[in-house]
Amino acid sequence: MTSLDPAAQPAGPFDPPGVTWDRVSPRLITARLVVLALTFGLPLVACAVVAALVTPWVWIPAGVLAALLLWTVLLVPRQVRAMGYAERDDDLLIRKGILFRQLVVVPYGRMQFVDVEAGPLDRKLDIAKVQLHTAAASTDAVIPGLAPDEAERLRDRLTARGEARLAGL
Repeated sequence: MTSLDPAAQPAGPFDPPGVTWDRVSPRLITARLVVLALTFGLPLVACAVVAALVTPWVWIPAGVLAALLLWTVLLVPRQVRAMGYAERDDDLLIRKGILFRQLVVVPYGRMQFVDVEAGPLDRKLDIAKVQLHTAAASTDAVIPGLAPDEAERLRDRLTARGEARLAGL
């Protein structure tokens, strides 16, 4: 868990003053690149085989897939570095995005439950995802790429803060 220096960040609607952001694990970059390799790599290989054996015009879709793969490989590390979360007294802040930035503020009293998830690739890379569930179905309160012990700590802390806020209502 690496903290981002709030003084080094530009002020604005996505960087509230006095907030120290915690980053997600850099291992999330590897997880996302593996998924991209499977998503774009397998069709790219299939296009290359068909182009080599059957007809050369299939190199056009292969080139498009290669360009998309290259673009996303360059973009994923920046996306992961832009992710962060911060616990404040009354709410949890989650930010993400480079071009289309997003800041989600989840008041502790609005949380219904907190999930910790880790798929096979996540377990192999020793990361987990914390997802907060609120009454609003459109809330995207997900923090991917946390170390399992940090995900467990965050889950317990958010649950305790949520229960304390509900008890105070």
